[in-house]
Amino acid sequence: MGSILKILLESVSQAFQQLFGNKLRTILSLLGITIGIWCVVMVNTAVDSMEASIRNSFEKLGDDVIYVSQFSWEEDPDASYWKWMRRPKPSYNDYKALKKNLNTAKYVTYTSFIGGKTVEYKSSSVERAFAIAVTEDYADIFNLEFQKGRFYSATEYNMGRNQIIIGHKVAEELFGEVDPIGKRVKVFGRKCFVIGVIAESGKDLINPLNFDDCVILSYTLASKFTDVKRNTRRGGSVNVKAKENVSLDELKDDITGVLRASRRIKPKSESNFALNNISIIAKALDSVFGIVGIAGLVIGLFALIVGMFSVANIMFVSVKERTNIIGIKKALGAKWQVILIEFLTEAIILCLIGGAFGIGLVWLCGLAFTHFLEFEIFLSFKNLMIGLIASTATGVVSGIIPAIIAAFMDPVEALRQ
Repeated sequence: MGSILKILLESVSQAFQQLFGNKLRTILSLLGITIGIWCVVMVNTAVDSMEASIRNSFEKLGDDVIYVSQFSWEEDPDASYWKWMRRPKPSYNDYKALKKNLNTAKYVTYTSFIGGKTVEYKSSSVERAFAIAVTEDYADIFNLEFQKGRFYSATEYNMGRNQIIIGHKVAEELFGEVDPIGKRVKVFGRKCFVIGVIAESGKDLINPLNFDDCVILSYTLASKFTDVKRNTRRGGSVNVKAKENVSLDELKDDITGVLRASRRIKPKSESNFALNNISIIAKALDSVFGIVGIAGLVIGLFALIVGMFSVANIMFVSVKERTNIIGIKKALGAKWQVILIEFLTEAIILCLIGGAFGIGLVWLCGLAFTHFLEFEIFLSFKNLMIGLIASTATGVVSGIIPAIIAAFMDPVEALRQ
């Protein structure tokens, strides 16, 4: 064991001597392997960061929430379009039936999408702010975070008071540095007080719950001046959150029973609604990012092969230059294993140094991209290890043939050259 360690230490020392003794050659080799490792790690890092951003976005929808819809997220939209169009949109009546009869639900909410409206405050205005009417459990089911203020109390909701909640951008454009809470604005031609400002949306690549440009009204308030109950053009959304220790399958069965009874669907007839949850999206993302990951791996491997050939070429030159020294070592009794380890170690160290530069470049690119793009690009420990393992493997593959040639070189022939 001690002799092996000694050989490795001597090989490392000789490798660094050769690397520093031939700076131009070393730099050219490092450049090829740096680019190769950068491609491999950067592609994986970009894909992983994109996947994390998209998954985090959809996780905001809740993994214990069922979405009642016209269509199934699992079906092909082109094949089932006309079937979906014949189905009724989720309605306030569906919400009332579920709210009254569903014992396995913790929260049930109905959302009516009203559309773009103008909000005014003194001389400032925001046009086409997206207005939605929501029922009392909306903040709980989607875990709304408030920058300032709060959601409706039970009394405020039931009485339909003239109070609204606005998004971060709406508040910024209307009020600037002024505190919006308690201020009176005009929307739908009616004067309302601002009671809450929703926190700014994060920098996820996709934001399915982006409230920055939104105006939220209680359903009871919105029903006073717009027909939210019969809003068939834009439709509505019914969402159900399971109670603790209630499985989604159990909740789906109960929702199906309540809705079929409420809509008076005959026992042998197909349900005219679909029940979705984010596990469907998660499965779709698995297949999509699996394909993207394979494509990224292929691109990275091609770049790494280019770097591998540059290192192998340098190692062949190194063996040629040191042929006489190899002959002397073998004449003095050096075993072939020692020569093999010496050249193989040199190739591995060269690739590890290039790999370190490549990984460092990925980290710098991640910082730069995160600063300018709308989502974070991060270098994970997994991708760091991929870079180091790929560097080591590249060193072994690119250096093994030159090392074997050097190890089994005839000492007499080597001394003559």
